[in-house]
Amino acid sequence: MNKYSYVHIKDVIDIDKFNDEKCEVTLIHEDNVKKTINELPDDELIADLSDMFKIFGDQTRVKILMALESGELCVCDIAAVMNMSQSAISHQLRVLKQSNIVKTRRQGKVVYYSISDDHVKEIFDIAIVHVQE
Repeated sequence: MNKYSYVHIKDVIDIDKFNDEKCEVTLIHEDNVKKTINELPDDELIADLSDMFKIFGDQTRVKILMALESGELCVCDIAAVMNMSQSAISHQLRVLKQSNIVKTRRQGKVVYYSISDDHVKEIFDIAIVHVQE
């Protein structure tokens, strides 16, 4: 294979079925491919990142995290803010805690939840700006 390898696909498939975003030929830029492969993180990190985004894929959890951006809250407070049962909130908080997205602090009989670190806040701030564009 040379630096730019061409594979003609017109004879194999009906190219008209594709939109303008598809190439009519496969052109592999070997230098770019090698560089990209070398820069990709390992599969374990990619799986962990994918799992984190799955956590953010639930509207209830996103709303809980946005509520916690203003400061720590107990389950009762979060349930009142979201107009949901404490049981439903506790379940979502458990998922967030297992993923190290939130942390807890006990004061007597009350457990307070807060965002575990500034990275979570930064992710949300960036995502909000992106969605509002």
